[in-house]
Amino acid sequence: MKIGLLFSGQGAQSVGMAKTLYDNFDAVKALFKRADEAVGFPLSKYCFEGPMSELTKTGVCQPALYLHGMAVVEVLREKGALEEPITALGLSLGELTAHAFAETFDFETGLRIVAERGRLMQEACEATKGSMASFIGGSVEAVAAYCKEFDVDISNLNCPGQTVISGEADKVKAAVEAAQSRKEFKMVIPLKVAGAYHSRLMKPAAEKFSDYLKGVEFKSPRITVFTNVTGESISDPQSIKDALVKQVTSTVRWEDCMRKAAELGTEQFYECGPGGVLAGLGKRIDKTLKIKSLAELQDF
Repeated sequence: MKIGLLFSGQGAQSVGMAKTLYDNFDAVKALFKRADEAVGFPLSKYCFEGPMSELTKTGVCQPALYLHGMAVVEVLREKGALEEPITALGLSLGELTAHAFAETFDFETGLRIVAERGRLMQEACEATKGSMASFIGGSVEAVAAYCKEFDVDISNLNCPGQTVISGEADKVKAAVEAAQSRKEFKMVIPLKVAGAYHSRLMKPAAEKFSDYLKGVEFKSPRITVFTNVTGESISDPQSIKDALVKQVTSTVRWEDCMRKAAELGTEQFYECGPGGVLAGLGKRIDKTLKIKSLAELQDF
């Protein structure tokens, strides 16, 4: 069977995440111990006990989601359910988890990259006043017109009929209010986020992230990995670095990534991590896709 792995993005975290995997699999326990040592703070404690206010911080939730995704992989391996996948892809932060699985870098290196990415994005959030909103229904072109009118950015093209905007909070608010009054969309929903992810407001984080990655060795991934920036596969180590930097400020083209992964002939996708968001998006992209969400013991 041709398997594809999907890795969760920021926002899927919850207190208690991966606890049932930790309690039942020695390989997961070992992974969490390595993670705590790699990041230098009690990441496992935040995953299991919270508080949610701490777990939601960008610098904590990003490594937590990376760790949970890789923990699911360990359980799949232990259960003999993981034939060699043909592709791995992830939403935003999840793209780094996909590269860790594909051995572009090792587990600890990836965790440190994710922790630094999260820290820099948290800095950018605190230095600006940004927000995001989801536009449900309507065309991408219609959302783009609002972005141009109100000087904000498209942050996510998640699936048909769902587009997310990002930018300065007052400008996003104005765009939301205008869209609600003009009734061009089924719903326009302000999102509860710490800042304007995947927008120009993240530029300081992207620049510092680029500097950080200069000192990190990347290899060509052993399986196909897709970049959120273009929706295409990418394998050259320097090109991967460039794409990961650009991804911090650019639109996440998740629909394109999923369609390209399906074109490879992927017969079964496993969503590795909490929330089940990617399975939901996948079904709206293509109802024929087989996607199983795996987060806790009962999911297996």
